[in-house]
Amino acid sequence: MNIDYVYNTDFHLKNEKKISKWLNKAVVSEGFSIGDLVYAFFNDSELKDLNNSYLGHDYFTDVISFNDSEGTVLSGNIAISVDRVLDNSKKFKTSFEDELLRVMVHGLLHFMGYDDSTDLETKQMRDKEDNNLKSFHVEQ
Repeated sequence: MNIDYVYNTDFHLKNEKKISKWLNKAVVSEGFSIGDLVYAFFNDSELKDLNNSYLGHDYFTDVISFNDSEGTVLSGNIAISVDRVLDNSKKFKTSFEDELLRVMVHGLLHFMGYDDSTDLETKQMRDKEDNNLKSFHVEQ
C-alpha cells in the first residue's frame, strides 16, 4: 500500500497516517487493496482547469478521480479542491474534516466501481461514504 499526499495549496493534512489507515480499511472492507494512490490538493481555479482540460467540464468541483486500477488493486490520482470542500462543509452544515474525508473516500469508491450518475447510485454512494465516516470516528 502506498498513499502519497501532494499539496498545491497552503493546506496540509494533520494526520496522514491515520487517514491512510482508514482509507486502507475502507478499501479492504470492499474486497480491494491499495496499490499506488496519490491525493493532490488544489485551490478552486486549479481544479476547475483540470476538470476542463481532462473531462471537458467547465465548472468547479470538489473531487476528480483519475483511475489507473487493475483488477482489485486500486491505483490512481484523486484531485481535491480544498476551497470547494470548505464551501460544501458550510453548505451541508458539516465539519471541514468530515467533508474532506467524504470526498477522499468518494474518489476511492469510484475506483471500486461505484458511480453517482443516477439518484439510486448517488444514494448508494452516499450510504458508503456515511458508513466509512462513522468508522473513522469510531476509531478515534
